Amino acid sequence: MVSYSVPTTQQVLLPETLLKKQKSDATAEAKATETKVQLRKAQIAKRRELVRRAASYRREYQTSERQLVDLKRQAKANGSYYVSAQAKLLLVVRIRGINNIPPKPRKVLQLFRLLQINNAVFVRANKATMEMLQLVLPYVTYGEPNLKTVRELVYKRGYGKINKQRIPLDNNSLIEQSLGEKYNISSMEDLIHEIITVGPNFKQANAFLWPFKLSNPNGGWRTRKFNGYVEGGDFGSREQFINKLVQSMN
Repeated sequence: MVSYSVPTTQQVLLPETLLKKQKSDATAEAKATETKVQLRKAQIAKRRELVRRAASYRREYQTSERQLVDLKRQAKANGSYYVSAQAKLLLVVRIRGINNIPPKPRKVLQLFRLLQINNAVFVRANKATMEMLQLVLPYVTYGEPNLKTVRELVYKRGYGKINKQRIPLDNNSLIEQSLGEKYNISSMEDLIHEIITVGPNFKQANAFLWPFKLSNPNGGWRTRKFNGYVEGGDFGSREQFINKLVQSMN
């Protein structure tokens, strides 16, 4: 009988450079996987924080509304009337064009950023603002926006000033990149809350918002824009009735 010897398997030796590259690739892949996991966890935590904030804002709004109702009922039970505190926030809408505007009102309109007809902006209600509004009364109408009006304007007509460009606010990350690190405003609800409460960072939040571009009101303006609102016209203070106007223009 003839016997055959089976050749033994020889170990293949890889170049040292290839071994180092494989080790480096494995380390990089593990690091990338860990980074992706950590990023995912951070995103989940951030989302939960935004949801928690939005819920706290809702509770704050509901508590404020209940307190207002209770105060009105209490005043009525005592045979008197409840007088609300002076508004802290105003919404100003430009209703007339550029023809025949004197230099001083033109400058005030520029300061308000009301450069076009049907532009609207939020302003803080204080003595200086009220004096400026008196200078541009024939060209604007204003009033006290409620939460619904502020929310609908920001969500439907909201644009941000990012790198001097008008960018639609369709992503919370746009707000976070511009206002999150310095002012802790990271979402649409944060922005709305800062505006409606006229918070400590109202100036920065309002400057971030581009002036709202509204349409002509449904059914057109009233008899004449050149008469005050209380006279049957359109300019001047509308108080809470500004909300009805904006609803017809939004």
